[in-house]
Amino acid sequence: MSLVTGKLRCISGTTSCTAPRWGLPPPGAWRMGSCLMDAFGCLPPPLHSTTFGLFLLIKEYFFFSHSCLGRYLNMGNLLKVLTCTDLEQGPNFFLDFENAQPTESEKEIYNQVNVVLKDAEGILEDLQSYRGAGHEIREAIQHPNDEKLQEKAWGAVVPLVGKLKKFYEFSQRLEAGLRGLLGALTSTPYSPTQHLEREQALAKQFAEILHFTLRFDELKMTNPAIQNDFSYYRRTLSRMRINNVPAEGENEVNNELANRMSLFYAEATPMLKTLSDATTKFVSENKNLPIENTTDCLSTMASVCRVMLETPEYRSRFTNEETVSFCLRVMVGVIILYDHVHPVGAFAKTSKIDMKGCIKVLKDQPPNSVEGLLNALRYTTKHLNDETTSKQIKSMLQ
Repeated sequence: MSLVTGKLRCISGTTSCTAPRWGLPPPGAWRMGSCLMDAFGCLPPPLHSTTFGLFLLIKEYFFFSHSCLGRYLNMGNLLKVLTCTDLEQGPNFFLDFENAQPTESEKEIYNQVNVVLKDAEGILEDLQSYRGAGHEIREAIQHPNDEKLQEKAWGAVVPLVGKLKKFYEFSQRLEAGLRGLLGALTSTPYSPTQHLEREQALAKQFAEILHFTLRFDELKMTNPAIQNDFSYYRRTLSRMRINNVPAEGENEVNNELANRMSLFYAEATPMLKTLSDATTKFVSENKNLPIENTTDCLSTMASVCRVMLETPEYRSRFTNEETVSFCLRVMVGVIILYDHVHPVGAFAKTSKIDMKGCIKVLKDQPPNSVEGLLNALRYTTKHLNDETTSKQIKSMLQ
C-alpha cells in the first residue's frame, strides 16, 4: 500500500495492479476477502482501510500458491509456503544419507535389511575382480581331444560359477529386503513424503539398494566373461550327463538353479530387473494399497535427491565427497525403477518426476563422472522412446 499515492499495489509473482484507495477493489478482491476469512477465521477489514492492503498482499501469495495451501495449511508450516521459491518442484527437505540412524519404530525392518546390505560391498568387490576363464575355455574348445585342457577349463570354470551363484542368491536376498522397505515406506496413514522425512534410516537403506544395483549392473555389462563362463559350464555339464561322466560342481548348481541363473545373467541389467519385478510383485500382492503409494515413493525419492543436489544450502551439508555421486546414482536408479514400474513411465508429461530438472542436474556435473548415469537413462529405461516423451527430453539425452 502506498500512503503517498493512495494506491494499492498487489504482487503475485507475475502481475501487479493498482486501485484507488477509496474506489472499488481490484477484480477478484471480494473473492480474496472471503478466502481470507476461510484462511484466518475472521472477516476482512473494511475495503478502504490500509490494513486491507496487507491482507490482499498475503492473499495474493496464497492465491499464487493455491495448489500447495492444502499441504501446508497448518500454521506451523506457513513459513514453508511463503518462502518456497518454486512450490511445484516437489518435496523440499534434507534426507541425511550420511548420518541417518533408525528410530525405535524403524529398527525391526532396518536390522533385517542391514544383514543383507553389509554383504553388498563384498559382492561388488568380487564382481569387480571377476576375470573369467576365457583363456582356458578357448584352449579347451580349440583342442577338444586334449583331456588335460578339458579338465583345466572345467577346473577354472567351476569356482567361478560358484561366485555367479553367490551373486544370484544375493539378488534374491536384496529383493526380500526391498519388499520389506516398500512395505514400511508406503503404509498408511502417512504419505510417501512423510515416510521419507520421518523414517530417514529406511530411506537411506532404500537408497543404498538402488546405489548397489546400478554399480552391480554397470560392472556386469562391461564383463562379457560372466555369460561366456556360464554358457560353457552349462554346455559342458550337459555333455557330461549324456556321457554319464560324474561332474564336480553339479551339486553346487543343479539344473533348476542353472536355468534361473541363466535368465538372470541374460538380462543387460539383472539387478535392476530383479528390483523392478520385486516392486511390481509388491504392488500386485498388496491390492488394498493404491499403486500411487508405491510410485509416489519412487518419484518423491527422485525429487528429494534432485533438490538436494541443486540446492547449495543442502549440498553444503554433505561432509563426504562421495555423497554427491551417491545421490546422483540413487536419483538415476529410482528414475529407472519408476519408469519400469509406472504404467506410463517417467518421461510422460503426467510423470511426477521432473525429468528435465534431473537431466540438468546430471549435465551440471563434470562429464566424465556422469556419462555412465546418462547412458543408464538412455539405454536401460523402458519409455524414453515412447511417443509421449517430449522431443526436448529426448534431445537432452542425445
